[in-house]
Amino acid sequence: MANPLGTAALTQSLKREAQRLGFDLAGVCPAVEPSGLTRFHEWLASGYAGEMTYLAERRDAYAHPRHVLDGVRSLLMLSMNYDTASPAVPGPTEGRVSRYAWGTDYHDTIHERLKRLAVFLREQVPGVRVRGVVDTAPLMEREFARLAGLGWLGKNTLLLNKQRGSWFFLAALLTDAELAYDQPHASDHCGTCRACLDACPTGALFDEYVLDATRCISYLTIELRSAIPEGLRQGVGEWLFGCDICQEVCPWNGSSTAAGESGFRPRDDLNAVELPGLFSLDEAAFRQRFRHSPLWRAKRRGLLRNAAIVLGNGRDPRALPALLLGLKDDEPLVRGACAWALARFRESLAAKALARQARLESDAGVRREIEEALKDLAEP
Repeated sequence: MANPLGTAALTQSLKREAQRLGFDLAGVCPAVEPSGLTRFHEWLASGYAGEMTYLAERRDAYAHPRHVLDGVRSLLMLSMNYDTASPAVPGPTEGRVSRYAWGTDYHDTIHERLKRLAVFLREQVPGVRVRGVVDTAPLMEREFARLAGLGWLGKNTLLLNKQRGSWFFLAALLTDAELAYDQPHASDHCGTCRACLDACPTGALFDEYVLDATRCISYLTIELRSAIPEGLRQGVGEWLFGCDICQEVCPWNGSSTAAGESGFRPRDDLNAVELPGLFSLDEAAFRQRFRHSPLWRAKRRGLLRNAAIVLGNGRDPRALPALLLGLKDDEPLVRGACAWALARFRESLAAKALARQARLESDAGVRREIEEALKDLAEP
């Protein structure tokens, strides 16, 4: 494989093309063992990954980028800004969605750009091997982004950049071509700031640079497939899908540049989401509404579970009909969350519905939820 341009010229040409395709930051690093690999193994061993078993199952693959592309020599690390608008103040029966999920699925958008960038590289270097990835391959993107000079790892465990803050997706183009490497970002600009740690309502950021995902609202509302632990439900607050709190309070996000990617702009029904209507969606209607949105990842049962928790936290009487409907849903996960939410209203209507469902309920987990809800309602 011959590089007719030379290493430096090829690298600059590739970065210019990446910028033309809509990537905001671009830096290059060598394909090496990531410096944070030991910390990652310790994190897994501590159980902080929760039900994200795919991380442990691919544990060894994270040791080197060669497990993503055989023969890889260089990684072009890229960012794409998704900070398109300000979040709406949710109404009494609305839930918030993390701003990264307001538009179309970012995987589709970024993969399409990566494919075009790969074609460009192959045109410059015939016979080159190349693969583009965005957060689905066993690659420690933030570690390599730091190595490529794109920023530093903040106390909230996200990559931070002085000009861009943290409102961006990361992607990587791996290749067996030799590129000109950028200097790693060696400084940490978080200083003594503890804004992200102090603001986390569930205590997921219990220490600097350490995230217990099992307590993180994003994990609880997206990755977790079972019931949200009762002690964390109130902390979920108004978040239907994901959470932006640790980014919203970060000083480095105070002056980030607005994104220009139209696909990431908020859909009318996602910033924020009216929740009661979700309980009327069957699987087909849910698919039609969310199939090309990141919210699809939570599936219908997960999103309705989250909606019930948010409505329970809000305690608006207008939510009662939807929760009563959810109490009879086909999914036990939804029925259990609605039982907890109904107990928060302390209404006779809720108590009667729970008592009636208790006589009919066949799922042991839901029965426990109903029993606890009835106990709460019986207390003065």
